[in-house]
Amino acid sequence: MQTRWVPGNPVAAFGDHVLRGIGQVVFQNNPVSGLIILAALFFNSWIYGVICLLGAVVATATARVLKADDGLIENGLYGFNGALVGLSLVAFTSADFRTGAIPSAHMLVYIIFAAAMTSVVFSAIGSILQPYKVAALTMPFVLVGWLFLFAVLKFSNIEAGPLSKPVSPDDYVATAVYVLPTWYMGIGNAIGQIFFQDNWIAGYLILAGIAVNSRISAAMALLGAAFAALVAVVFGGPEGAIRDGLFGYNAALTAIALGGFFLVLTWQSFLYTLFGIVLTTWLWASVAIFLEPIGMPVLTSAFVLVTWLMLIGAHGFGALRPVAPADAITPEANTQRYRLGASGPERG
Repeated sequence: MQTRWVPGNPVAAFGDHVLRGIGQVVFQNNPVSGLIILAALFFNSWIYGVICLLGAVVATATARVLKADDGLIENGLYGFNGALVGLSLVAFTSADFRTGAIPSAHMLVYIIFAAAMTSVVFSAIGSILQPYKVAALTMPFVLVGWLFLFAVLKFSNIEAGPLSKPVSPDDYVATAVYVLPTWYMGIGNAIGQIFFQDNWIAGYLILAGIAVNSRISAAMALLGAAFAALVAVVFGGPEGAIRDGLFGYNAALTAIALGGFFLVLTWQSFLYTLFGIVLTTWLWASVAIFLEPIGMPVLTSAFVLVTWLMLIGAHGFGALRPVAPADAITPEANTQRYRLGASGPERG
């Protein structure tokens, strides 16, 4: 476990846990990574920066008040779903998706309850999945996000917004040609869209935050976003959706999860990761079309479904070395432990 900031200072310790929670959205248990990612959000929009911090604080505080496992709290695992659900509620109820709108008092209360609920759902899903040796990932955020977005439509004191951001490939012009910005903006936006940032520069700043803790994870995030864009181009995906990073943000998360974090990185697991990236890219489009009639976004559901299935399946393949969630630190550390033969990565 990494050294904590200001040992014995409860305020500093809580801040450390919150920043780790922000970093844990992309599997980085490092407060410096969390701080850089938070700065990237503020670079795009101070509104998103504040809401991300609020969501992580509320979810972490909820876990602390309810006396959840200290190790999980200290490693930020109760904070990241709260950060995401806050960001999603602002993003999809604002007239301007790119910067978000200042939430009303009613919406702030709504976000606080949603963030707190993610801690409850995280605990519930974690208990259900414990026998399968896989993590809850961002499914608490997905479930709470969908439920709270649906409910917005029934409350007149919460502005539902025009949901102006496209959520499906069908919302884009199919005839637009692929150009250079399709690639460099699409890759940056894909990483940014993990945090609902429609800003490709912010996406690359988030990538830098990942690299502070793990260069392999940063490389995998870049690979996931780029390979997803390539798959989308080869199969004729709409240029606008690729440029906006919609095909790539789930794939980038899948690449980080499978590419050394929950599986020891070998040439076999690398090919397994590429397979997962392709599946996640296609599944995003499939789920987006399925949800389009009700106007709901995919969120990170494609990443969760593919990663769960592939991690559970990995226990049946002798060429793959799964890493138990409690033992997963960084791809570098996982590889080192495996090579040294120390306890850590274990077979299911």
